[in-house]
Amino acid sequence: MHFLVRDDSSSLRERRLGLAVSKSVGNAVARNAVKRRFRVLARQYENELPERCDVVMRAKPSAAAASFQSLDEQVRSSFSAISRKTADAR
Repeated sequence: MHFLVRDDSSSLRERRLGLAVSKSVGNAVARNAVKRRFRVLARQYENELPERCDVVMRAKPSAAAASFQSLDEQVRSSFSAISRKTADAR
């Protein structure tokens, strides 16, 4: 997961999510399933992130075979880590 907190003065205050799911994850069906899971999980934890935060979630090949619970734990811990890191920078 990669993130950036924008400090620009634009009126765009919302969080943005990008997904990077390469062909190494699997065929189109597998990649789309991983993207759907990532979107659901990102919506669930997005309130932990500061406003103007851009996040790119990059799927590793193991994400296609991972359980939803495992992905949930990883996304939760990653979003919490981003929240801690951005709080330290303020």
